[in-house]
Amino acid sequence: MEENEELKVNEVEAAAEEVKNEEPNTIKIADDVVAVIAGVAVSEVPGVAGMSGGFAGGISEVLSGKKNLAKGIKVEVGEKEAKIDVNIIVEYGTRIPEVAFEIQNRVKKAVETMTGLNVLEVNVHVQGVTTVPDGTTTVEEPNNKEE
Repeated sequence: MEENEELKVNEVEAAAEEVKNEEPNTIKIADDVVAVIAGVAVSEVPGVAGMSGGFAGGISEVLSGKKNLAKGIKVEVGEKEAKIDVNIIVEYGTRIPEVAFEIQNRVKKAVETMTGLNVLEVNVHVQGVTTVPDGTTTVEEPNNKEE
């Protein structure tokens, strides 16, 4: 047997041993599932114009034709707890502290209700503001380039 094949066999055996050592009847919820739940909760908050998911997230939405409900959300799920970071773009004229507080409450409630996880943190990062001076929507995001 070649060295690569032997290494793969050892990895498979280690993974099988890990599964065998897990407690029976455990439930594991993927980070992406929690992110989608949080994304739906955020999208229902008045004053949120959209999610800021970066360039790659926007490209994948265009190519797939589907809206990415987890866009702009980063989740860390432990055994019984979760930490969530939300990147949003707010509508011009809304009170940012009120929008952020509402996001924290709704995300915490939705994730805890649907998953049973204890939400330790919901961090809201405001990445931009939409302005609507002439009926068109533009996004004013900070310039992060160093000069």
